[in-house]
Amino acid sequence: MNEQAGRLAERAQLVGGNRMELLLFHLRGRQSYGINVFKVKEILPCPQLTNLPHHGAIVRGVASIRGETISVVDLGMAIGLPPVKSLDDSVVIVTEYNRVTQGFLVSKVDKIVNLNWKDVHPPPKATGKDNYLTAVTELNGTMIEIIDVEKVISKVHPVNERVSKGVVDDTLKLISSKYHVVVVDDSGVARNQVIRCLDEVGVQTTGLTNGLEALRYLRSIADSGKEVEDEVLMIISDIEMPEMDGYTLTTEIRSDPDLSRIQILLHTSLSGIFNEAMVKKVGANDFLAKYDADELARKVVNRINSLQQVEPA
Repeated sequence: MNEQAGRLAERAQLVGGNRMELLLFHLRGRQSYGINVFKVKEILPCPQLTNLPHHGAIVRGVASIRGETISVVDLGMAIGLPPVKSLDDSVVIVTEYNRVTQGFLVSKVDKIVNLNWKDVHPPPKATGKDNYLTAVTELNGTMIEIIDVEKVISKVHPVNERVSKGVVDDTLKLISSKYHVVVVDDSGVARNQVIRCLDEVGVQTTGLTNGLEALRYLRSIADSGKEVEDEVLMIISDIEMPEMDGYTLTTEIRSDPDLSRIQILLHTSLSGIFNEAMVKKVGANDFLAKYDADELARKVVNRINSLQQVEPA
């Protein structure tokens, strides 16, 4: 087994155990920030940047990295902080989110830490809705703020949230409103993208912020005496979430007789090859890389159509 395959196997065990690796870094000052190591392709000293006209101020320029032209965003500016003090002393974290390779300019990279998602929590309500955090955690008495990178990227690379004409036909729209989809994602931007897409399909939606919240919601339906699979068409869940990730949520659902028949679609920006293996391991029904409105809508449409074929007229 080569080094890359070995590292992949290690990460599969890590994520399957409701654990994560967090890359810690600094922007300005002593505050520590983090992003999931799974999204990081490489870390390098800031290369030469070429300015681009007609780009927002947060895009400091583009760089040629391993033959690929990548835009570099000043991550501090993107979340409302001052820019890095000096490009010469700064670092670029090259990431892959939502099928886009993106560079983030930071002042300093610290280290990688291994955490349990149980120790990672939603940001305090006092931070408000306009913050750029998906979660917070504490390490050796230091508060770590985990950045909502999908929210940052949406400012630089807006996605098309509209479903193309013909993906959802008029006949389906006549029946889709009786179906209910649960959407689970800690990023408010990503969660609302999915909900807006499903609005065009015509289904009802409930948006939740992490796996633990979703599990409690589903069990509350079961505890009320209702058949959960009759009440929920499917769950569309992110993987990386505070308190309980999507893999652990899937495992918990499959081990609960009252919930085990629910359809689960894991919807994430993590590596497709890696996730296809994990989908089989934990028992999810399907996997879809973020974000394509038409692909997502088709998954829901196909699920409705499959039920229509077996339900009595």
